[in-house]
Amino acid sequence: MPNLTLYHSAPSRSSVVLWMLEEVGAPYDVKLISLQNGDNLKPDYLAVNPLGKVPALKHGDAVVTEVAAICAYLADEFPDARLNIPVGTPARGVYLKWLFFGPSVFEPAMTDRAFPRKETPRRMALGWRDFDQVLDVMSAAIAKGPWLMGEQFTAADVTIGADLRFGMTFKLVPERPELASYVARIAARPAAQRADAKDKEFAGG
Repeated sequence: MPNLTLYHSAPSRSSVVLWMLEEVGAPYDVKLISLQNGDNLKPDYLAVNPLGKVPALKHGDAVVTEVAAICAYLADEFPDARLNIPVGTPARGVYLKWLFFGPSVFEPAMTDRAFPRKETPRRMALGWRDFDQVLDVMSAAIAKGPWLMGEQFTAADVTIGADLRFGMTFKLVPERPELASYVARIAARPAAQRADAKDKEFAGG
């Protein structure tokens, strides 16, 4: 019996971790959580994640929540998959920056653009920057390709790639040539395709 269990709602942010698990290649179980039915707010799940959010990952006795944290954890726990930059390697700092850039900078900037505030907040009050500036920084890194860390695909590409795929699907991100090419490379990965197929099955479609 696998000692990895993903608490998952299809589709949702937990789909990112489903893809990451496919990249890792270790056996895992999926426990489906229906957000529509309020499964995430029931006592048994709140005991796993008191915020009532998905995803959550159980690995033996460890419980990890938050997409980027789970991806970082899996990359380090399963080094044979070569999805991390090891501790002690100079490039690990850049890898960690991109790994957490998606949920901490890109997603909030994209959300601000999609759902503008009535009053513009003070620039320095936010932990991110203007959407176009954020996109310029990402585009410059991705243009060096094929992946954020050069030739090596890492967990950072999972977090950034998933956000870009989502953003382009819902027309929240302009299809700059370098970004469109990157998203096409992401979509062509067998692990991403396996995760997509499983999500369709989980969602009943």
